[in-house]
Amino acid sequence: MELHLLDFVSFFGYFVFLSFIGWYMGRAKKQAASDYFLAGKTLPWYVVGSSYIAANISTEHFLGMIGAAVLYGIVVATPEWSSVIAFSFLIWLFIPFLLGSKVYTTPEFLERRFNKEIRLLFALITLLANVTAFMAPVIYGGGLIVEEALGFNALFGLNADAVAAGYIPNWGLFLSIFLIAFASGVWAIWGGLKSVAWMDVLTIVIMLVGGLLVTFLGLSHLGGGNIAAGFSEMIGANQCSDGWGAAWLDENVPNMLAGASVGAGYNRLSVLQPINHATTPWTHWVFSFFYIGLWYTVINQHMIQKVFAAKNIYHARMGMVFASFLKLLLPFIVVVPGLIWFAMKPEFLFTGNWPLMSEEANKTYILMISRLVPPFMTGLLLAALFGAIQSTVSSVLNSTSTIFTLDFYKMYINRRATEQQEIRMGKMSGGLILTVSVLLAIMLAMTKINIFVYIQTLYTFIAPPFSAIFLVGMLWKRVNGRDALTAIIVSFALGALLKYLEYGPLAESHSAFAQFVKPFANQGLMVWAVAVLTAVISACFTSSPADEQVGEGLVFSFHNLTTLKEGLGRRWYSGVFFWWALSFVLMVLLIVYFSVVF
Repeated sequence: MELHLLDFVSFFGYFVFLSFIGWYMGRAKKQAASDYFLAGKTLPWYVVGSSYIAANISTEHFLGMIGAAVLYGIVVATPEWSSVIAFSFLIWLFIPFLLGSKVYTTPEFLERRFNKEIRLLFALITLLANVTAFMAPVIYGGGLIVEEALGFNALFGLNADAVAAGYIPNWGLFLSIFLIAFASGVWAIWGGLKSVAWMDVLTIVIMLVGGLLVTFLGLSHLGGGNIAAGFSEMIGANQCSDGWGAAWLDENVPNMLAGASVGAGYNRLSVLQPINHATTPWTHWVFSFFYIGLWYTVINQHMIQKVFAAKNIYHARMGMVFASFLKLLLPFIVVVPGLIWFAMKPEFLFTGNWPLMSEEANKTYILMISRLVPPFMTGLLLAALFGAIQSTVSSVLNSTSTIFTLDFYKMYINRRATEQQEIRMGKMSGGLILTVSVLLAIMLAMTKINIFVYIQTLYTFIAPPFSAIFLVGMLWKRVNGRDALTAIIVSFALGALLKYLEYGPLAESHSAFAQFVKPFANQGLMVWAVAVLTAVISACFTSSPADEQVGEGLVFSFHNLTTLKEGLGRRWYSGVFFWWALSFVLMVLLIVYFSVVF
């Protein structure tokens, strides 16, 4: 990418301003651990929502999601729009329980509901997941982008072919990884969650402005300067009713629908796809919340920590309503550009090689920036991309140090630790965790593993068991800690078995059973279902949990519905229900528009 002086001005200007916010918000001396780990419970709703979404958006969106939209169409927006369903559960059901329990971390909540063993196991899994499935892959992906944009290898005079062949270490990528890690970690360690959350507000603004700019410039390019005409051109091209689009679609349908034959129908402008869709079948709208969404949205510490830090239950709920609107907007930033690029007919679409198309499609965002965006704004767009990386790493780093300090250090090493000692340990553990993540990111760079397959494989093991026991434990008082532990062990064993079958005996099989077992979504659903069934069966043969483990704020009860009505706002126009209902209606309208209309 050819950068101009103005691009460097906008890019580093963003970095300087971001650093100022991180320093300013974290400058006060921390007197209490809640000030460092939970921002003193002072975050207003717009910061809660902004920080929640900023932590969620990363290179997977700007690279993988846009690239997938080029190939699969608007269905790629499904995970974003269906998040409104997950957020609805969080707003109306889970927030009152989590805030009512007055805990700092989700492992602490699981101890109160089950036992210390479940807390320790979940805390350990969370630490490993945060480093291996969140921080290291994101740092690695961010390093790839920084190296591609700034060209450190070229600056050092390293031969690109020699680097690609592995004859010379990729020093430019390694330097980029260190820069990403430093920029993401320094203020998270310095100022705690308050610095991270307020920095995320700037990040969201830059991502929205920069991302929408690419969309508008792309539509303007298609329409010869007219955005409305460009939108019509994009829709027409993606309908693939005739010409090159129809021929391309006919040839590649088998790659998008398992078992489909050449020439079978496929609607690129529908978010509701058949059960045999390669990435996003219609079942994702409902079942994904239970086997992954519940873990990621509700009990994933680096996401839910923003909710714990809200001023009160109103700001927590309203923050998630704001996050719902951001999720509805997000596909116009990280999906629609893929539809635009498809309409621009990039050369790789005509290669007839699906793996090559998949690889080249991931470059869409960078190529659109270099082709359509003028100087200064190019730097701003790179800043938006950098912000997506930085916010995720900062949030995960802060939550990981929180769990290490409160769920390991204070529980097992120094039970009498003062709050100042807790803060000091939070900073020290943050530095250590960041270092380990950098080393793992370098290992990923050296192995050249497919980063998205790597992440999804880890999710299969991590999410379903804990989603299952959290849901069952919240809905049924009969389930105790032993039942939960049994469910976790059995479901982990099943997850390992399914992965063995996928890459072993069924690797080359094309049977109906193999086609059902191989997809990530089906594996997650099976593991979750078995975990639920195991917990229920086990509960029928074990004793009931103690009264304090099923008290108020730990188990759902119709006798305590009044707690679900707290923090809804005093007036209808500022109330949670009105704005949540509006977001839900908009989601339904988007589904209808992109499934029925086209």
